[in-house]
Amino acid sequence: MTTTTAPATFAGTETTTHLIAGTWRAGSSERVTADINPWDGSVLTEIRQASTTDVDDAYEAARKAQPAWAALTPAERQAIMYRAAELMEQRRDEIVDWLIAESGSTRSKANLEVTLAVAITRESASFPARTHGRTTQSNTPGKENRVYRVAKGVIGVISPWNFPYHLSIRSVAPALALGNAVVIKPASDTMVTGGIIPARIFEEAGVPAGVISTVAGAGSEIGDHFVTHPVPALISFTGSTPVGRRVGELAINGGPMKQVALELGGNAPLVVLDDADLDAAVQAAAVGSFLHQGQICMAVNRIIVDQSLYEEFLEKFEAAVKNLPVGDPSAEETFIGPVINDSQLDGLKKKIETANREGARTVLAGPVEGRLVHPHIFADVTPDMEIAREEIFGPLVGVLKAQDEEHAAELANDTEFGLSAAVFTTDLDRGAQFGLRIEAGMVQVNDLTVNDEPHVMFGGAKNSGLGRFNGDWAIEEFTTDRWIGVKRG
Repeated sequence: MTTTTAPATFAGTETTTHLIAGTWRAGSSERVTADINPWDGSVLTEIRQASTTDVDDAYEAARKAQPAWAALTPAERQAIMYRAAELMEQRRDEIVDWLIAESGSTRSKANLEVTLAVAITRESASFPARTHGRTTQSNTPGKENRVYRVAKGVIGVISPWNFPYHLSIRSVAPALALGNAVVIKPASDTMVTGGIIPARIFEEAGVPAGVISTVAGAGSEIGDHFVTHPVPALISFTGSTPVGRRVGELAINGGPMKQVALELGGNAPLVVLDDADLDAAVQAAAVGSFLHQGQICMAVNRIIVDQSLYEEFLEKFEAAVKNLPVGDPSAEETFIGPVINDSQLDGLKKKIETANREGARTVLAGPVEGRLVHPHIFADVTPDMEIAREEIFGPLVGVLKAQDEEHAAELANDTEFGLSAAVFTTDLDRGAQFGLRIEAGMVQVNDLTVNDEPHVMFGGAKNSGLGRFNGDWAIEEFTTDRWIGVKRG
């Protein structure tokens, strides 16, 4: 079994440079960051980081280039979006190899990520023709009110390391399609898949110089400046709730006020009601808890099972999970690969220790081998335990017992987060009504908590974020209304 090693370039572009203001160049920071393969610790590439000067250059070039980009016809921007989607498919294998090597993605997860990115890019290609204004009558004689829907201008995109390619593209493709310019700040663990590859794809697809740039840099050096800079009209951030709060505060109070789209943390419950198809619930819980090592904002963090099914569920769940293949992420059969870095690993070790100390019953506890954390299942979890309160972001899950449907809903809502949830029941109307009681942006009936469709809204409630992505909701997010009053005579 061999590990995939990503090439030193992507489509002929050196992975040591940033696309800044139309030119591939090294950053001007003193810092050089090694891009590490989380599976074997090898160095994939080394990138001199961007400085605040590079951020200035990128934003200024975007400001200058955006009006001409927005003035293109809908068909012209649409063609570039379709070309970008074609390039993603043509380079699928190369992107997949980079996702495996840089983010520890399993091969199946990496392919899923590319598929999602292609889908949102193709959906975005339809946006220029779906952007509509309106006219209204005026109370002033001889006057007409026109409300135009126009591009916001320049969008700053901050993307995370867990789905780095898709979660960059999810903001970049709609923003570009609607006539905005974009500057991407990828996560330091995934500078290539989160920044360099998206920039290269859209550049080759025909996006003009300056309309897209990427600046990989330490948050401590350029993070605040990226958000407070006067040029961007909106900052689209995907990441943790604490950092998202900081981004929101800076966007309002750190300089010229700007809008934010924040897709933050989650603590997704999967609820198994007393009439559920237990085998289907077990399968969804296994995939939803451990896909990409649980490092997904929509991952199942808490499983809430009616008391009548509790022990049977645990027995079947353990049997399903203990057979999940763990190991080299490049192997076709692997379902669980390495966690992203040592900091994440240390945090998961502490969560395991805390769950044991707080009295959770260990149902399954695989070994920890380097950055490979085998699945852990904890039963008899109570709402006050850390494993139930906090986002896990790793291959650990807790199972709680519900006395009845009312108690299940209470447990599901007992969290500061509200991104995704799921409920299993053979009564679909019951499931839909239960879903409406859950304080989350997205609830699935008899399906995974991990769901994303390019034409359906994506977003959360409570501390899981602000704003919505995908489809018509993305059009609303990345454009603004402008009132032009026209008085004749």
